[in-house]
Amino acid sequence: MATRTRTLSRITKVLLAPALALGATVGLASAPASAAVWSSCDQWGNTSLNGYTLYNNIWGSGAGSQCIWANSGTNWGVNANHPNTGGIKSYPNSKKVINKTITSLGSLSSSYNVSVPSSGAYNTSYDIWDTDYDYEIMLWVNKTGAVGPLGTSQGNVTLGGHSWTVYKGSNGANEVFSFIRTSNSSSGTVNILPILKWIKDTKGWFGNETIGDVQFGFEITSSSGGLNFTTNNLTVSSS
Repeated sequence: MATRTRTLSRITKVLLAPALALGATVGLASAPASAAVWSSCDQWGNTSLNGYTLYNNIWGSGAGSQCIWANSGTNWGVNANHPNTGGIKSYPNSKKVINKTITSLGSLSSSYNVSVPSSGAYNTSYDIWDTDYDYEIMLWVNKTGAVGPLGTSQGNVTLGGHSWTVYKGSNGANEVFSFIRTSNSSSGTVNILPILKWIKDTKGWFGNETIGDVQFGFEITSSSGGLNFTTNNLTVSSS
């Protein structure tokens, strides 16, 4: 099980840090041969496209090289070459901002379609935050290799169109609720709002939080030799 070290400082670095190159090795990875509308090999490379914000987000220690490319905010990918060592190296993602309380949301859902490697160690996941970054809700739709969630198992539940094993924990900066899909999926639709309501109303783990970011991406621990992760399509919608 990989050690999770997600902290609030990582989030603020993603939002505030300048786009700095990770080092000479970053240039070894490359965007796909087909021309993308945007690409970056910078550690904190980011851009906004059609209502989504993309981040390269190489935040973990001991990282290798990684480059992100995008045709849009909903069609993008990375080539990542991170060493076969423990600890999360990066979370390249596409983010949509919601900024609504749970009770004021009429709906919140997302559809995804990804192509992921059969080797390496990573998970494909949603990372959902309240506006104060007190609570983190992770929805893992697939995982490969030696990776695992923070905290202890709270049992299984079927919510939002999927069956999950739920974990509850803390990284010292915020509470983390992880929903690990009981079987891997490369495409589907997740009804997110019932999951938030279950945490709030059934479990009482938080109150009527304002949901800020809905992120979707690849939490990569290792991808030695260079592996490709592609979001073929992503939609996040709310009302």
